[in-house]
Amino acid sequence: MLKLEARPEASRLFVFGSPLLALAITVLIGVLLFAALGKDPVRGLQVFFWEPIKSPYALGELAVKATPLLLIALGLAVCFRSNVWNIGAEGQFVIGAVAAGGVALLADKATGPWIVPVILVAGVLGGMAWAGITALLRDRFNANEILVSLMLVYVATLLLGYLVYGPWKDPMGFNFPQTKMFEPVTQMPKLFTGSRVTIGLPLALLGAALLWVFLFRMRAGFALQVGGLAPAAARYAGFSSRRALWTALLISGGLAGALEVAGPIGQLTPYVPAGYGFAAIIVAFVGRLHPVGMVLSALLMSMFYIGGELAQSRMGLPKSLTGVFQGLLLFTLLACDTLIAYRVRWVGARGGRA
Repeated sequence: MLKLEARPEASRLFVFGSPLLALAITVLIGVLLFAALGKDPVRGLQVFFWEPIKSPYALGELAVKATPLLLIALGLAVCFRSNVWNIGAEGQFVIGAVAAGGVALLADKATGPWIVPVILVAGVLGGMAWAGITALLRDRFNANEILVSLMLVYVATLLLGYLVYGPWKDPMGFNFPQTKMFEPVTQMPKLFTGSRVTIGLPLALLGAALLWVFLFRMRAGFALQVGGLAPAAARYAGFSSRRALWTALLISGGLAGALEVAGPIGQLTPYVPAGYGFAAIIVAFVGRLHPVGMVLSALLMSMFYIGGELAQSRMGLPKSLTGVFQGLLLFTLLACDTLIAYRVRWVGARGGRA
């Protein structure tokens, strides 16, 4: 029989190999799933893993999806490394989009390009204010940040719905729940002609680089992690656990929401909440809470998004397949992470090891 045996020390091989093993198992289960649905498994894998990268335009769309995932995951990594369990990044994304959209709606034909940085700042401040509610309740009343941040996601979604169904609804929009299209001057500058990739991509990559410096080369990053993981030790060392809490939550703001509504979407609709805030949790953990790892895992997760859309249109598969693959990846990662601290042994019938 198989038995788990504790390792004398954590396996460095599986620290980095566990995500790859989890991906391989996810792909294998996906093949079985395609076969069970009566679809060609090879075609299914091609749709998920080849179609999103087969052309320059496809790579651009991959970057468009990966940008908000990476930006949110970077903020979540700071939270999780500080032992602050922010599960409500989706709400911060939505409020960032609402704040940015409110500024964009103020623009008219005479507005200059200066509005673009104002929109980005509004998005960041909106996300920070929403995360600040969770930080305040945790700091002053010791409220559980998991429940508070998660419940605020639904409040943010309802607030967005109120605005697009009510005061911000486009009077010329044939009664559809949406704002008017933002003026062209408010749109995020494109990087390439014929592509939807905006300045959000270099901003996300710059954010990953800055996060690496902050976490691994600055005293403030070290203090933040210690303040979250060991408050008593942090106080002894002169670090502030409260500062770790506030910094971790406020840094996971709404820049991604601002870039999304003033970029690919171009208006506010009830469909702004696309699940990026929840998918970014998987991105953060698959990427091992490391900036470089999260860049790669954001690309992988965006492949799941695009592959799910293509599977729906080209193979007649349900839209929920994207969520199935995301859930499988997280589930298998958690299972494979067991091998970091344990190894599998075959124990014979008499209790001896094989």
